Amino acid sequence: MRKLKNEELDRLSVEDFKTADKTPICLVLDDIRSMHNVGSAFRTGDAFCIEKIYLCGITARPPHREIQKTALGATETVEWEYCEDITKLVERLNQDHTIVSIEQAEGSESLEKFQPDSNKKYAFIFGNEVFGVKDEVVEGSAICLEIPQFGTKHSLNISVSIGMVVWDYFLKTSKF
Repeated sequence: MRKLKNEELDRLSVEDFKTADKTPICLVLDDIRSMHNVGSAFRTGDAFCIEKIYLCGITARPPHREIQKTALGATETVEWEYCEDITKLVERLNQDHTIVSIEQAEGSESLEKFQPDSNKKYAFIFGNEVFGVKDEVVEGSAICLEIPQFGTKHSLNISVSIGMVVWDYFLKTSKF
């Protein structure tokens, strides 16, 4: 066994990525403090060819050196938009997306039980690293997904959570 070289991975060019069919999900990052988490979201978005990333509130926006450290150029491939007010964005997205908050909430659904409909679009919302998804957004969500945890900590790093949620969606809906 040997490690593959980058040129053997058969990845899309930036131009091909922009015109490729997209996974019908978007990520909404609200008040994310860490630019490394933002960059990681872009990199995950690129890996799974998602439609778009929305950056809300205090979340940093490209171009920024600290975002680029983890994005590694994915800010050039994944479409993104800044929206200051997440509640207005959620109202807009609710017209054609199922709103899903990733949050520990009363009545939340455990991630492994989530059965996405491959005919629907989803907006996965990730909140501030300390305070989580805003209460008014949780209340207005169609679904709250919770990632099961068994240790002493109350949460996972947002970049880990994004990777788990997107991979779970991809596994359950893709025909690869």
